[in-house]
Amino acid sequence: MSSSGDPEFLIEPRWLLPVAPGNAVLEGHAVAIHGGRILDVGPALELRQRYAGTTRLARERHALLPGLVNAHTRACHTLLRGLPVRGPRLRWLGETLAPLERRALNADLVRDGTRLGIAEMLRAGITCYADESPLPEEAARVAAGAQVRALIGLPVADAADGWAEDASAHLARAEALWDEYRNDARIGLYFALQPAKGLSDATFMRVRRVADELDARVVVHLDELARDDGFEGQIQHGSAGPTGVADSAGRAQAPHAGHRLADLQTLGLLRPGFGVIGALGCDAKDAQLFSRHGAALIACPQAELRLQGATAALPAARPLALGTDTPAAVGALDILAEARSAALLFALTPLEALRMATLGGATALGLGTQIGSIEPGKSADMTCLDLDNLGSRPAADVAASILFGATRAQVSDVWSAGRAVVSGGQLRLFDEAELAALAAHWAHRLSLEVAA
Repeated sequence: MSSSGDPEFLIEPRWLLPVAPGNAVLEGHAVAIHGGRILDVGPALELRQRYAGTTRLARERHALLPGLVNAHTRACHTLLRGLPVRGPRLRWLGETLAPLERRALNADLVRDGTRLGIAEMLRAGITCYADESPLPEEAARVAAGAQVRALIGLPVADAADGWAEDASAHLARAEALWDEYRNDARIGLYFALQPAKGLSDATFMRVRRVADELDARVVVHLDELARDDGFEGQIQHGSAGPTGVADSAGRAQAPHAGHRLADLQTLGLLRPGFGVIGALGCDAKDAQLFSRHGAALIACPQAELRLQGATAALPAARPLALGTDTPAAVGALDILAEARSAALLFALTPLEALRMATLGGATALGLGTQIGSIEPGKSADMTCLDLDNLGSRPAADVAASILFGATRAQVSDVWSAGRAVVSGGQLRLFDEAELAALAAHWAHRLSLEVAA
């Protein structure tokens, strides 16, 4: 299948995993790239004959996949690694992460942390990410300057934070930023609800109305909807701790997820374009709600396990997409590692897990028609892994070899809209020495803050 125009180059991997229209492993296939998009996909011999004279990029030991999608992260937190991590999640956020962020948060931290985060994600084969940043203007400018594909969260809370003083100010700033990036092909925006900082029913409804007007996505973290009773839109802090409910031993426990999701349904938020982060807190009944209303469930398996503890049984609600959450909790911006964890947690086949890491993430972000699979007409966002570096040739199940044998160190090439951003495992958009100096500077600066 092809469209008009001659390709600028052909990529000829040993194995092609297009994800869609068929989620399979193909050998001896090639991909033709023209104008930043996928022009054609088919047997390599046929494409060589069809596009004679076109530059060929042979990757004889490699597997070619769609670019990985990080459906939820906080890129600037690459600078906040090294903190002690102990759940439950809300307590850790409130008692460990938030105090440091309040002392250290400024535009420089967000700019430099986001820059380092983008570089790390590109090295790991991630070509698109959704970022929940405390200063979205700065995060958006860095992403736009790097010419990567990003969705930047617009925080909304009733309480004051580093961005705005109340809900009205949050929404006013959000609408202004929306106007700035309305026509940007790479930078999108969404509403990142912050109920842990206080969010009333009235504010939820205001966000829903504005999101309807702008056709914007809305995302919330399930754990932040915890409360004692009723839907009050904010965390109740009492003897039970930040999750609001205590067990017989007095340990803080989160209320049943289903009640919280029903509250979202009552407010008209559980629908297409709405995303919930936190799959390990959902059960089969919750999964039915997501399926029925078309909402996206985003799992961050490593962060959820580290901050909530292992579950007694396999989770019943299968997520659509994968995220890394904050690198301050997990340490790495690595969707391949998240896919491996998801495969074990949710009993997925390797191909299902890789689909979740690519087209699943794209679909959850509203970008499924643009990225997430290697199909003609889509943006040429792709990742190539050198499987020869595993020490032996992959077995018959190439997808399993990728998922359970490869790491982000196997990423050799990354293309974003047809432009090479990683070649031979090296970044082409950033100065490696400058990035190392930047990280060292902030490590020293933040160590002083931690000591304080």
